[in-house]
Amino acid sequence: MLEPPRIDDFALELGQGSEIGLALSLATMMFSVALGLKPSSFAFLRSAPRAFLIGIAGQLFALPILTITLCVLIQPMPSVALGMILIACCPGGNVSNMLVLLARGNTALSVSLTATSSLAAAFITPVAVVFWSGLYPPTAELLSQIEFDAISFLLQTSVVLALPLVIGIAVNVYLPRLAAAIRQPLVWLSSTTLLVLILLGGARYWSDFVLIGVSLVGLVALHNALAFLLGNMLARLGRVSIADRRALTYEVGIQNAGLGIVILLTQMGGLGGAAVVAGLWGTWHIIAGLILVMVFRVADKLSVRE
Repeated sequence: MLEPPRIDDFALELGQGSEIGLALSLATMMFSVALGLKPSSFAFLRSAPRAFLIGIAGQLFALPILTITLCVLIQPMPSVALGMILIACCPGGNVSNMLVLLARGNTALSVSLTATSSLAAAFITPVAVVFWSGLYPPTAELLSQIEFDAISFLLQTSVVLALPLVIGIAVNVYLPRLAAAIRQPLVWLSSTTLLVLILLGGARYWSDFVLIGVSLVGLVALHNALAFLLGNMLARLGRVSIADRRALTYEVGIQNAGLGIVILLTQMGGLGGAAVVAGLWGTWHIIAGLILVMVFRVADKLSVRE
């Protein structure tokens, strides 16, 4: 029987060429996100500010706080905790829009929140990762051990995320036809390139991933379930409509794990436990999201019968 590697001794290294490719793909993805940003993307800030602000607060503050609390209670290995914190600091994922649609939630609100969190990610995510990781002693010590340079990380990540975003917004404002024509091809190109580079680069670590993943899937499922629950509870406390509640549930529970993986590989030395957590989250949150769709659909049928 294979023995699982020591999680905190395992590092995922893809090579300099792949890391440059990942950074370029991420920059292209942020550029394509900006090409789709319009004033209407933020309309809910005026028309329904309460639901909108609840979603933003849930993503930017409540989820990281929940994650730190969970780490304190469970005390996972440092690199695993780093992966959990990193995911919590990432913006909402675009898959949430599709799941909200399937769950008969407020898709327009979901799209607005995804756009806003993606825009904010360029400026907030690097700072959030440094801040929240520094609040939890084991991850703070781990970053110290790997000689993590917070200033360099902030500068490099902000450039990779923010510069393409600013350029994309400028193209969308001054060349809207060009933006509309190239957005979807660039989304597919960047997403496919990211996926291929991660899969090819990580293929040699497959056996380690499987062995480590088996031991972490329960923790990832718990973390994700609590994130969904957090979004739902915040929505209930805010007394928003059922459709808004479902949108907020998904926006807090679905995170852009791909961004987390790229940050991890290009800026943090590819710590194995964190990489596996990010990879598992990227798969599990879709499975859990589809299960929630079925739960919401059943709830709709029961309410109709009543």
